[in-house]
Amino acid sequence: MSAALSDRWLLKLDGDADTRLAALLPLLRGAPAYRALDADKVYVYLPAAADPNLLARLHPQGKLIGLQATLDLAGATAAADALFHYVVETDVLPEFDADLNAWYDEEHLPGLAAVPGTVRARRYTDAAGSPRYYACYDFAQREAFGSAPWLAVRGTAWSSRVRPAFRNTVRTMFSRALPG
Repeated sequence: MSAALSDRWLLKLDGDADTRLAALLPLLRGAPAYRALDADKVYVYLPAAADPNLLARLHPQGKLIGLQATLDLAGATAAADALFHYVVETDVLPEFDADLNAWYDEEHLPGLAAVPGTVRARRYTDAAGSPRYYACYDFAQREAFGSAPWLAVRGTAWSSRVRPAFRNTVRTMFSRALPG
């Protein structure tokens, strides 16, 4: 089941991220924030309609990226609380662009959204930057990531054809730092 698509601003905080997040708390007003499990970074999501004055104050604190929503799917465990957030950021070789988008929209994102433990699966693009594509998955429990159903969706022939065309790929698992 799809939700209404919602563009967002992504604030990326790198280096001393927890301290920087704590200093920004009064400005964030309940925006969801996620702390990387294996790196010193925090991602904060803000609505596309966020106050321009707020965005101007946040911009010097980290990298601010405008994300355009392309797909938003409720997961198999949509009613659960999302405690983990996994993000795949990537570019793709130009000749694979159409195939990548079809793969994500028709097979990959719907398949991963259907995995037990997945709360939500979303796709975004950053038309102005690199990486251009963002796939975001929310989990009730971290074990959903890497489970047999998850790996089965990742192991398809279409996945094997598209994935080698990825470039500038960053994969990060986060835990929730601030509920949204």
